[in-house]
Amino acid sequence: MTGRQFYDWQTAGGAGDVMRMVDALERAELHWCAIGGIAVNHWAAEPMVTRDVAFVVAVDEIDRAIAALEAVGFTAQRHAWSVNFRGQSQVSLQLSTQDLYRDFPSRAVAADVHGILLRVAALEDTLAGKITAWRAHDRRPSKTLKDLGDIARLVESHPRLEATLPDDVKAAIHAT
Repeated sequence: MTGRQFYDWQTAGGAGDVMRMVDALERAELHWCAIGGIAVNHWAAEPMVTRDVAFVVAVDEIDRAIAALEAVGFTAQRHAWSVNFRGQSQVSLQLSTQDLYRDFPSRAVAADVHGILLRVAALEDTLAGKITAWRAHDRRPSKTLKDLGDIARLVESHPRLEATLPDDVKAAIHAT
């Protein structure tokens, strides 16, 4: 079983939705990249399946991104810090509108995640996003623990990152 087939199996057809998202964003010639767990899966040694695909576009391209995804059949639901899209699978596509991610697309890299070709945030940007998510006080404990685990996975795969970690993050990682 290929990585894409496994991902598709775990997400009830999610690979098709993710590939349709990538195609729509590329055809619209948007500046974008995946962030969060999908980006971590590119940079970490051991990928994990996630049903959420978080991504960001250049701030002045948000409306065009929404239109491009709706044009290919995704339904959008707007929230304070994101626009969430649903397709035909169990994957939730989450377009973040937070300022932190504004410049991430300009530093994105091409990646193969689960056999799907896409753009992901640079390593340092991926780490910064995970640290910010881990520090958010309004998240469920399970999400906070996953974010800390993702930070640890990045550091294990790229040991040089440990020297760049803030003290509270180092303490949390070494407390486990």
